[in-house]
Amino acid sequence: MSQIKHSAKPGEKDQLILILDSKDLKSNFLSKEEIAFVKEAVANKRFLVQFNNEGKLKLVIVSEEQSGWKLSESLRKAGAKSLGILNENGKESVSIITEIAHNALAFAEGMALANYSFTKYKSKPKENSLKTIRIVSKNIDAKSIQNLSIIIESTYLARDLVNEPHSFLTSLQISEEFKKISKKAGFTIEVWNEAKIASQKMGGILAVNKASKIPPTFNILEYKPKNAVNKKPYVLVGKGVVYDTGGLSLKPTPKSMDIMKCDMAGAAVVAGVMNAVAKMELPLYVIGLVPATDNWIGENSYAPGDVITMYDGTTVEVMNTDAEGRLILADTLHYAKKLKPELVCDFATLTGAAVRAIGSYATAVLGNADDTIKTSIFESSYAVFERLVEFPLWEDYAKELKSEIADMTNLGKGEGGQISAAKFLEHFTDYPWMHFDIAGPAFIDSVDSYKTAGGTGVGVRLMVDFLSKQVAKK
Repeated sequence: MSQIKHSAKPGEKDQLILILDSKDLKSNFLSKEEIAFVKEAVANKRFLVQFNNEGKLKLVIVSEEQSGWKLSESLRKAGAKSLGILNENGKESVSIITEIAHNALAFAEGMALANYSFTKYKSKPKENSLKTIRIVSKNIDAKSIQNLSIIIESTYLARDLVNEPHSFLTSLQISEEFKKISKKAGFTIEVWNEAKIASQKMGGILAVNKASKIPPTFNILEYKPKNAVNKKPYVLVGKGVVYDTGGLSLKPTPKSMDIMKCDMAGAAVVAGVMNAVAKMELPLYVIGLVPATDNWIGENSYAPGDVITMYDGTTVEVMNTDAEGRLILADTLHYAKKLKPELVCDFATLTGAAVRAIGSYATAVLGNADDTIKTSIFESSYAVFERLVEFPLWEDYAKELKSEIADMTNLGKGEGGQISAAKFLEHFTDYPWMHFDIAGPAFIDSVDSYKTAGGTGVGVRLMVDFLSKQVAKK
């Protein structure tokens, strides 16, 4: 991870990045000839100009006539593009020079996010060269840079968890990883073993885990500072299916089972957000809940047609064992009732229907929280450019879940499957709740600007922004 620092002047060996406004193409770091070249480039709609003087790079980024989230996202992408140039040239440090603090932070964010790599299993890893990002601006405070560094670290953490293979990241190991994170960040964790889960009669978790040789865990992560501004906790729920074969409703391998190590991306969101909230010392009471298991196949597998009894007593006819995420989340959402939450947000790679509807460009969101909460969440989604598309929770979809022999089934019709899945989850809530189906953007095949291939960490930056803004509203 690149270290982000604040400095009054550029480092002696640093490469330079100048962020200029298109209306004021001036800088003490550019010669008259260079300024003239930049003006000509902008006139030709080129907004990144590169100078190379005896091996020292000077990159000029000209921000287009944009504002708000559009400008922020443009600068993040420019940061990612500049990062590529620096790494290609083996540069180790860079100074970002601008008088506008917001622009510097957005640019540095894109650069740092793009600099992520997962090389744990490479015998001869090729590391990115850039190690230090220095922000040179009089109008920026140390706290802003510290918080940005924590958010980058937390996104990296979530990406690491998603990129880990099941050969390492089992349901038991993910609990160990949560413990390590909690010790460093400063929040507490309680881990329920299989006996405890069975004693609570969490039938959804136990059913999904039936064929596995590795027992499930139920993880309760808690951050409760003495100066918390909220008495009722914000609760984050993350789907922790560490590997999903589909069970007896077996998945095909290409573009499906081969990437199912990512089916715990919701759990990674919870871990990343808890890390950030604790390290940023936000005065908020926040609880994370993660049910963890794999969805294996074997002689003890739960089967289509089985009826299971959930934690809240609801009986569910299993129509498809690949609709397992909603079963473990349902038990967890019912547990959240005991916490009397201010708001519950669950994150899950839940449905292929969400991917078919909107691809990997956005998260499908559904919920019954009031408009004030929804507005705030959508504002945060634009602030960090993790876009959301809201789908309705019409009762028509609840009718699809009716069973002839049990209280409900775990599968609706094929059409609008992301909605019927959310209607299933809604049954187990009695509090303000939002559901984020991150199946599309949580894991991508190839680099997309500052989103690296594999786990993206989507959801972490969104929730940290949302929660940070709730402090001021209390």
